[in-house]
Amino acid sequence: MRLLSSAGSALAIALVTVATPAFAQDRPAATGEDDYHTGDPIIVTAPYVRSLDILGNVSVMEGEKLAQDIRGQIGDSLTRLPGVSTSSFSPGASRPILRGFSGERVSVLVDGLGAIDASSTSADHGVSIDPLTAERIEVLRGPSVLLFSSQAIGGAVNVFDRRIPRSIPEEPFHVDALASYGSASDDKSIGASVDVPLTQQFVVHVDGNYRDSNDVRAGGLIYAEPLRQRLLGLAADAAADGDADEAARLTGAANSRGRIPNSASTSTSAGIGAAYINDGGMLGLSFGYLETDYGIPPRADLGEEPTISSRQYRVDLRGEVNLGDGLFEKLRVRGAYGDYAHTEFDDGVPGTTFLNKGIEFRTELAQNDRGGWRGASGLQYSFRDFAAIGDEAFLPPNETTRLAAFTLQELEMGPLTLEGALRFEKSNVKASSIGFDRSFNAFSGAGGFSYAIADGLKASVSVSHSERAPSAEELLSDGPHAATQTFERGNPDFDKETSWGGEASLKFNRDGYAIALTGYASWFDGFIYESDTGLIEDDLPLFQFLQDKARTWGFEFEASAPLAQIGGFNIVADATADMTRAKIKGAGVDGNVPRIPPLRILGGLEAQGERIDARAEVEWTDDQTRIATFETPTKGFTLVNASLTWRPLPDTKNLSLTLAANNIFDVDARRHASFTKDYVPLAGRDIRITARASF
Repeated sequence: MRLLSSAGSALAIALVTVATPAFAQDRPAATGEDDYHTGDPIIVTAPYVRSLDILGNVSVMEGEKLAQDIRGQIGDSLTRLPGVSTSSFSPGASRPILRGFSGERVSVLVDGLGAIDASSTSADHGVSIDPLTAERIEVLRGPSVLLFSSQAIGGAVNVFDRRIPRSIPEEPFHVDALASYGSASDDKSIGASVDVPLTQQFVVHVDGNYRDSNDVRAGGLIYAEPLRQRLLGLAADAAADGDADEAARLTGAANSRGRIPNSASTSTSAGIGAAYINDGGMLGLSFGYLETDYGIPPRADLGEEPTISSRQYRVDLRGEVNLGDGLFEKLRVRGAYGDYAHTEFDDGVPGTTFLNKGIEFRTELAQNDRGGWRGASGLQYSFRDFAAIGDEAFLPPNETTRLAAFTLQELEMGPLTLEGALRFEKSNVKASSIGFDRSFNAFSGAGGFSYAIADGLKASVSVSHSERAPSAEELLSDGPHAATQTFERGNPDFDKETSWGGEASLKFNRDGYAIALTGYASWFDGFIYESDTGLIEDDLPLFQFLQDKARTWGFEFEASAPLAQIGGFNIVADATADMTRAKIKGAGVDGNVPRIPPLRILGGLEAQGERIDARAEVEWTDDQTRIATFETPTKGFTLVNASLTWRPLPDTKNLSLTLAANNIFDVDARRHASFTKDYVPLAGRDIRITARASF
């Protein structure tokens, strides 16, 4: 009842909002068949400005490329994009990491509203978005994410699905289907959706998706060398104590290869939606269901085999009204309600259950273009009712309420474009069971300009100030967490996290050549991070949330260039590179922020034809030796991948079949950003076949 009451209050005060991606799909996709955009794509996240490139870096995945890269978790589907890594906690729980940030600092959105799950609560919790439902994914990095949340300092991943139709199909029905198989984990997935116009103004949608994945096969030893040596040391101690069975178990684990134990996962999702669309606007509603079961690979020295079973019910609303040629062009409304629950099992015995009910609502007034001046302004509301129940509930039941007002404005004056964004967000975290109730006021803003130096060449500079209220997890965690196999402790006295940041970019896009280079830096006061203390609490490693000054900086690079035309094929080369550095600069502290991805370079060569595309690529990731106290270094790796795509129908990409080989040389690869990197490596050689159809 508290949730419904809060929702009613929100609906009463919500009036307008800015830059909600949910309402941007009325514009056409950026450049037709392209999957990556480094120039000036139309970013449907914000249709009333040119591209959002001034206040950040934007990447888009759609079409064939999205279909080929789809994996069980949204984080694993985006790792080829600049500035993007993933938490890789397990194959069933892998959240995006942007510019080294994760958790509360990265918003994962469905049509502009939050996933309404528990994925930001802990790294072992999967994101409740089925990637098989994705039609298009936009990744925003930099201050442009102020349009969504003051929490999302690192960036935002916005997933556009088809559940609320955006147009009336011209044909009697429209079908989209995707099926794939991957050998590394015997991964089978299939999904399809159907849109049927019942009248010239009313369309209904139905979709269903299923995925089943067995334990993942690794490319080398399952345990990384630091943890492997620990296991061998424990085995020697067990042997000295006369426990031969334990010594044999630990030794066997230390030398194990092949399948990563307890890494299987399954998921099922279904949705139904409908929309009424005419020249005056549209109104649509959808209902979705997602059920996921996945394992958390165990550490042999801790002995538990956690598994997680989750489900979510979600209702979405989207509407818009065309307002004509006055000051405002459109009124857009977006709302969502989610009911999420998951249970963590310890060796098959039910343990902690996490419950999260939430609502989000936002509405915006988008302005008509007046002599190059355009933008939008509005309000956003969210409410979360969260509870962890069980003997190992590391977080008390709590409620988080956020209310924000913000605006984005852009002014184009010939070769010069100015852009600015402001956001004020009031948040409250309340845990009645322990008498905790704190409110925070956060003010954030960004401004920047771009200048067209020459045809196709543009330079952009922006500065930003951000304030972020600490989350309930950072404030109130205090207990053992079986799935992460850690004891987590927050600090209820944390202040706001504030930062100043700057970005500069140079972008060229002409005659098939595209180059984009962005450098960024941020200076934090009260930076909140979770660190291994080296202590033991309840027989588990104690991880403590801390707050200090910090500095982050890095770059992102992306380029493509046509090399030649050979026998009807365009030969194109492309490259991506990114790097983030992050340092803690607190009182008596001068060290590295934990779990920051190292330098990564990816280069590819592609032959693009009317019916066939062939691609080969190499991804090189550096060693990560810039580590925090008690953190282990991560050895770099080189992955070699290749793919062949065939389109059997001429003059269309609506039907395609792709054969891909990933990690061809079966190397041992681990992502440094993962809490579990020392015993959950990436998949070994994976032969994957993907079929995509849209008709």
